[in-house]
Amino acid sequence: MPQVKSYKLNPTPLIPNSPYPLLHYPGLLADKADRNAAKVYDLLTANGWTPQWIYRYGSTQTSHYHSHAHECMAVLTGHATIRFGVADTSDDLEASTNGSSHEDGGVEVEARAGDVFLIPAGVSHKTHHTLPAADFKLLTPGDGHHIDAENPRQALSEIELDGFTMLGAYPAGSAWDSCSGGEHAGKLERESVWSVPKPQLDPVLGDAEEGTRRLWP
Repeated sequence: MPQVKSYKLNPTPLIPNSPYPLLHYPGLLADKADRNAAKVYDLLTANGWTPQWIYRYGSTQTSHYHSHAHECMAVLTGHATIRFGVADTSDDLEASTNGSSHEDGGVEVEARAGDVFLIPAGVSHKTHHTLPAADFKLLTPGDGHHIDAENPRQALSEIELDGFTMLGAYPAGSAWDSCSGGEHAGKLERESVWSVPKPQLDPVLGDAEEGTRRLWP
């Protein structure tokens, strides 16, 4: 039986978060992740999710959330910490990563190759302290909103992975935006984020009882 960890993240002054919990599937793709992005692609697309990017992450990034789409992130290589559920309160990345320049609350989760995260629309995330150290880079052809290749699966199989890398996928037909905090502070604005439809299938567990079928009622 797959292990699934869930985290309920309540709204903050700047982040809507979601009635749905953040889901973490530790090591679920351990046999597919490292240098097998095409196998991850096969699993996600079979469950109605469309991979749109692979990024190699730098040492930190700005906390952000997506208001139009749920997001699945599969860790392909490396190790990092991901902070969920709170906004940065400074443009100084050092202060927001290692200091106190972020909202109170949230949760920090260790991310390793083979892990999968299912992030509801509205839940913020910030990847930091990545190992092995590397510069931030989009590794897939395209602009990060789609894989610009005649055969996306083949394109993924040809990518050389190094550093901390993740593959991002979204329910078929979804288009993601990026918000840093405060864009959906009002009741109506938050409810618009919370109304993003539930996906038909869990990205990695399909219709299995252990996934969204039970945890996202």
